[in-house]
Amino acid sequence: MSGPPEIPVKLYYRIGEVAELVGVERHTLRYWESEFGSIRPQKSRRGQRIYSRRDVQKLLKVKELLHNQGFTIAGARRRMRELGEEPSPAQDAARATVQRVRESLLAIREELAAELQALPDPED
Repeated sequence: MSGPPEIPVKLYYRIGEVAELVGVERHTLRYWESEFGSIRPQKSRRGQRIYSRRDVQKLLKVKELLHNQGFTIAGARRRMRELGEEPSPAQDAARATVQRVRESLLAIREELAAELQALPDPED
């Protein structure tokens, strides 16, 4: 039995590379992203998923739990929480709240910038 695959040393990995490394289809990776809060690839300017090395390692752990150890998605999520690799529901809720506040603040900043531009120049 061989161990986990060797992960090439890179700054980021595209979804096709990750699918090949993990040994699952791309749609499976996207599904796991929706089920495991700790797997959050960034998006490139073109909207492509950009995975970090940590994301790849977590995906390999998820595959190990699901395919080799026979866990269900819920069981794997619970096990990842026990290992400290998955946020708790309270952490997920806090993260969602922070994201909503951030979006609100960005919207306010944009409104203020528009208002400032609409003001007359004091030197005129």
